[in-house]
Amino acid sequence: MDRQIRAIYGLAPYELSCVFNTDSEALDTNSNKSAIAACQKILKKQPKHQLTNALLALALVRSQKVEEALTHCDDVLAAKPTDDAVLTAMMHVLRSLARQKDIVTMFEEASKQLPASEDLAVQTFLANIRVQNFKAAQQIAGRMHKQFQEDKYIYWHVLSAILQARACRPRFTRQSHISHQANESSTAPQMRTLLYKLAHRLVTSSPTPPYVNADRFHLHLIILRELGLFDEARTLLESEVGRGICAASLACNEVRRDIWRANGMYQEEGAKAEKRITEAKDRNWLEFLSVIDAALPPAAVKSEPAAAETADSSARVAKAQELFTKLAEQDGSKDRSAALALLELEKRARLAGLSTDAQRMVDVTKRYFEVFGDKACCFEDLKPYVLFEDDDSTQWTAFLQGFTTLPTEETRTLRKVINAHKLLRYTLPANELTADTELTRAEEYTKQYLRGLLLGANLPSTELQPADDLALLAASAFVNIWQLTHDEKYLYNAAVVLEFGLTKSKQAFQMRLLLVRIYRILGAPSAALEHYRVLQIKQVQHDTLSHFLLSRSSAFSLAGGGDLTYHTECFEASQIYLSNLQDTGEYIARAFTGEKYSQIPEFILFEDRLENSLQRDLLKMEDLRIRLTHEPVSSDIIDMELVELKFSLDRLHYDNRDFDILANYQPRISTSINDQTLLFGKPEGRGWLSAFLKIYTRAFQQGSDLDDTVEEKLLIGDRPKQTAPDANIPLKDRLKTFSETDLAELTADEQSFLQFCASLANWLEVYHDYARPPPAVVLAEAAKLTQSKTGQPLKGIEIPPKGAANGSAKKDEEPPAVVAPPPSIAQHFEALKKRFDAVRDAPSPSAALHAYLILLVESLRFKNQSAVKANKLGSLVQHFKPIRNAAQGLLREISASLVKLSDVEGTAERRKVFVDACSPVTALSIDHDFVLNVGKKVTESRKKVLEGYGKAIARVLTINTKQQ
Repeated sequence: MDRQIRAIYGLAPYELSCVFNTDSEALDTNSNKSAIAACQKILKKQPKHQLTNALLALALVRSQKVEEALTHCDDVLAAKPTDDAVLTAMMHVLRSLARQKDIVTMFEEASKQLPASEDLAVQTFLANIRVQNFKAAQQIAGRMHKQFQEDKYIYWHVLSAILQARACRPRFTRQSHISHQANESSTAPQMRTLLYKLAHRLVTSSPTPPYVNADRFHLHLIILRELGLFDEARTLLESEVGRGICAASLACNEVRRDIWRANGMYQEEGAKAEKRITEAKDRNWLEFLSVIDAALPPAAVKSEPAAAETADSSARVAKAQELFTKLAEQDGSKDRSAALALLELEKRARLAGLSTDAQRMVDVTKRYFEVFGDKACCFEDLKPYVLFEDDDSTQWTAFLQGFTTLPTEETRTLRKVINAHKLLRYTLPANELTADTELTRAEEYTKQYLRGLLLGANLPSTELQPADDLALLAASAFVNIWQLTHDEKYLYNAAVVLEFGLTKSKQAFQMRLLLVRIYRILGAPSAALEHYRVLQIKQVQHDTLSHFLLSRSSAFSLAGGGDLTYHTECFEASQIYLSNLQDTGEYIARAFTGEKYSQIPEFILFEDRLENSLQRDLLKMEDLRIRLTHEPVSSDIIDMELVELKFSLDRLHYDNRDFDILANYQPRISTSINDQTLLFGKPEGRGWLSAFLKIYTRAFQQGSDLDDTVEEKLLIGDRPKQTAPDANIPLKDRLKTFSETDLAELTADEQSFLQFCASLANWLEVYHDYARPPPAVVLAEAAKLTQSKTGQPLKGIEIPPKGAANGSAKKDEEPPAVVAPPPSIAQHFEALKKRFDAVRDAPSPSAALHAYLILLVESLRFKNQSAVKANKLGSLVQHFKPIRNAAQGLLREISASLVKLSDVEGTAERRKVFVDACSPVTALSIDHDFVLNVGKKVTESRKKVLEGYGKAIARVLTINTKQQ
């Protein structure tokens, strides 16, 4: 029999025991279909064979036959398996079903049956860690150390206590690491102290001292820092072993610095850092910061120091300036740490009122530019320090203008010219930001870019051109003119410059990212998609970068016409979240077994940020809106999506999206290039998501028969933790409340959509609540459906006998009185028609389409004539007809108008308009035919989306009209 089971997945005899522990993908050696057939054949002879049932459940889950898999899964769990192969197979099954708590229970039961098994104890511990049940993990680790006498289990116990003390929701900045500063603990302060004291006692009583391992030593330092035991920490850190560990371990050295700062030992740390800088030639920037902190502690910069302290600080600042000046002269252009430290020191001295030389900041900045102006990092280095005013600003501008002459031979000099342009642009005053001056700058940047290409003429195609940033500067200037004038032609010029740049630097991702933004604004989504796909976004980059293409992507989706491009992109971008569920727990387990304790909090942080990612639920919302245009509105979609929507609503979201990656060369006083190129000029963030989650959750909740009781019975996986700040407020109340933050991120059309949905829901809520069948009836129907699919009823749910009353009508209650819909509902589509007529040349038809789809969701229950009759709501249904007719009439008109507009967009006249608008760049020797090709790309993309959306609306109407 074992040979037959192995044959299911083509495994050799010795592989069966280890394949599950190494890589779950090995289970896919053969097709799931043949695996299911082989397992079923074996189970006919031995129905209770645990491993076969586990493998069958796994094959069924991977075949998307979840209902059938549940029966075999529950049978195996009920048998309380202890065999390693069965447990591992079941672990993969339960992970796929999102039943992490059942994994914990399964290993706990197995460990109880085999208490002498160390491996089962370890698996039980790790299962609790994966679900962040740190208290249980701490207790298990304590028992493991007593039973198995392994030193590492002490540190498992210690880290579990620390993680329990930190049980929190971290406060993230974009570059934050998990640390005591980055967390807001939800554990009571007294309990935190108690847990750290327990951890301290365990570490100090360990038979093996913590300094034998850098990660154990790291845990010891964290405990001492949290308990404020600075004397003990200092003794450890100043020992020969402690110094050696901190020199070799960045994690330990980081905690050492935290301890020194927390104890106010800036002078001691500064003296040691100075020694390392001068004697060991250490150029670590953190060492320079330590010297700066010793000269000017952070508190001195923020407050008014006393006179004596001022004198001491002045002396320390002068000493540090002397040191940094000497080092800067020694290092020259080889290392910029000392020169940058001079800038930081002078900035702090000015803030503290200790700078005695008004000219010094300008002089230091000039010196830095002269030495490092030919490095690509120069602009970013100097941005925090060039906040000059009045005479300083005049001097700085005059100085930089001497470097803006284009070189003819040296690439290094070209980089200095580029940095001079960036810094000059960054410090532009308001009176120089006009359309005319910006156009002059754009032409100058483009002209110098074209000449600068000569310096990279012989570079291979895989290299970037040294003049690329001049193209980005030109595009930024054109975007800024568009912001000032709202004339679309300047975006055409920006697109042409960037497209031309990509012919010279195919790998210039900054150009592609900006083009994605520009093409979306121009209504050319296929052109944006082309550049996005060339970027080849992978893995976690989907979480940080997919917003460039997929933010508000439902506005461009042609899914209603059968084009599932954007649905596919949403699906591919969402795979990282499934990988996180499957893989990150394994990384944590490996870190424990390998005693890499400093990595574990970071893995937990990583997992938490992906699990509660804002982009994850933004993608879900966009994909839902896309699918509603493709699939007929049905109770199956409503029920399935309602549960996901409620999960998303309960999350406290973390914004992992990367906006800083978009090169920002706009003036300091203007908005960033990111904000300038947002679609519709509005961000799609937490407020937008909260508003749309509430809109769709309320509509789907009213249209669904699933109440909380039914949902709890039918839910397969674990319910995510409720972490949203308002999670304890009753759901119905939450769905009716919109904060100013929610509304601030909505466009005018989206706010109108919200008001329509709220009015519709308020009107129909009482009728939905009355007509919704009781939970027992819904559960019985679900049980019947499951039995028809699997032959097995749902556990704990009785199927009523045939002929029993279905209970759908509340015969003991009078139906609510039918009232006419609020005027705002009927008027909504009239207002949309006026809005469409007003912006016919730049239409946004998605608002009307999604309003119609919400109307379908809200009215779906009342399409069932028997249910309407039983609940005596016939007069209510009559009110739907005029609203539905108005919506359909508007959408038919929009559909026809979009198709007509597409015919105009694809003409030679439109391409000529594009080419004529690009005269500023064609006059600078960018080939006319090249500009024409870019114009053709833009107009063809516009034609495709207008025609496609128009036909998609017609298809949506056809599909859903048939169901009425």
